[in-house]
Order: sequence, then C-alpha cells, then structure tokens
Amino acid sequence: MRDIVVAAVCMESSPLEMKKNLDKTFEYSLAAKREGAEIVCFPELSITGYLLDGFDGLYVKEGMDELVEVLKDVAAETGIVIMAGLVDVENAGRPMIAHFVFHPDGRVMVHRKTHLSQQEKALYGEGNEVKVFEASGISFGIQLCYEGHFPELSSIMALLGAEVIFFPHASPRGTPDDKLTSWSRHLTARAYDNSLFVVACNQVGAFRRGVFFPGVALILGPDGKAIACYRGKNERILLAELRSDVLKQIRENSMRFFLNSRRPELYKGILSYYLKNPG
Repeated sequence: MRDIVVAAVCMESSPLEMKKNLDKTFEYSLAAKREGAEIVCFPELSITGYLLDGFDGLYVKEGMDELVEVLKDVAAETGIVIMAGLVDVENAGRPMIAHFVFHPDGRVMVHRKTHLSQQEKALYGEGNEVKVFEASGISFGIQLCYEGHFPELSSIMALLGAEVIFFPHASPRGTPDDKLTSWSRHLTARAYDNSLFVVACNQVGAFRRGVFFPGVALILGPDGKAIACYRGKNERILLAELRSDVLKQIRENSMRFFLNSRRPELYKGILSYYLKNPG
C-alpha cells in the first residue's frame, strides 16, 4: 500500500429521504476532499436510511439503479472515492443491505452484507461473497455492522490481501461511550490479529421508538491502537493518514504478524463442524 488519508463520516441518514441524504453525501465528500482525503466512508445504509419495517414495495431495482447513477456522478464531480450504503435489489430475490464503492473514473464495486442480525434476516437477503477491493493504491475489505462480530471474515480478507477493512455501521442503542467500549473490544482484535488498519463509522440521530444511533468513528492501526477517534451525537468527519511504513514494519516482524505462521491443516475441525451443524 501507499500512504493515504481516509475519512470516516458519522451522518444522520433519514429513512427514505434519499435526496436529503445524497445532498449530505455530496457536501461531506467535498469537505473530505478539501482536507486531503482520497477515500471517504459513510455509514451503513447512509443513502436509503436504516429500516426494519414498512418498506414493502419501496425498494425497486429501477429506483436503486438511479441512486447508483447519481452517486457515480457525485464521485466524478468531487474527485474522491466514495463508500456509501444503500439497498441492492436484483430482478428476483430479496433486497440486500449493501455498500457501494464509487470511483471518480466511473467504476463501481459492491459488497453485500453476508451476516445479518436476527431482525434483518426477516427482511433482507444475505450476500455470499467475501471480496477484497482496490482503490487509490490500497487493498481493502468492507464489513457492515453485524459482520464485524465474525473474526473469520477479517482473516479471510487479510489472507486475500486486505491492508484495510472498513466497518460502516447502523448500530443503535447506548451512548457514544457505550458504543466505543463495544467497538474497542472486537474491532481492536480485528486490527491486531490480522495486522491491518480498521476504519469504522456509525450513523447518528433518531432511529425509532426512542432509540438513537450514537455517533462513533474510530480509526485503528495494524497494532490495534487508535489513530483517531470521535464519539458524540453530532455529525462529524474523522480523518487520519494510514501510513505504509507502519504496516510494513509490523508485517515484516514475525513476532507481530501472525498470519504467515498459521497452520490451516489444524483448522479442519472448524469446517467439519460447520458442515455438520449448518446454521
């Protein structure tokens, strides 16, 4: 990888107010670009808003395709790689929670959420691919909120070459301090165990029935230590430089980079268990 400045945005994403959310995406992308960022990451479902009910018939392929085209234009106009969340709809099948990567040159990449919470399973379909992408000279993976609780995903991404994993969230409940404490447990482990950078951000504002999204953004180094952090109830851009020499120093140290010492032949029991006990 090379040195790169990234931005993580805490944003209030109003459900189904796509125009409002698109306008914010444009403004925050411009602001991130002015601060020297080359990649800006928005929260899970940042464009459509996070819904767990009441959207029957609202997510149609034509409407979602139009949003994708608008976001392609936003990336081209702002000149920054944009990671934004919306619902992916195929011609047949259930809508999927997805995160799209829009390049200024028009390329589009997409990650579809592979692990859903119990509430989400009743409404959305699951993605079935673990991918690693490339943009602006770095290799990265994306995990959406609940996916971060499954360490296998991060290990697979690291083995596929990921140097950074982005964790966009739409994670309600608790205070910003509560959320940061929770993230500091598992996201720190994902960074440290796989010797990679972690960039996470959450929605802010009202969710439903008195539940709020506590805004938190966190950027971790490959040693698991925080590079930058924001916790609060307001919208905010968090920026940090991810330095290639830091990653290189850790990954060239056999006592700090552990993936090269793995013994996959010993892990067959995990796969055997899953095959015998699906779900």
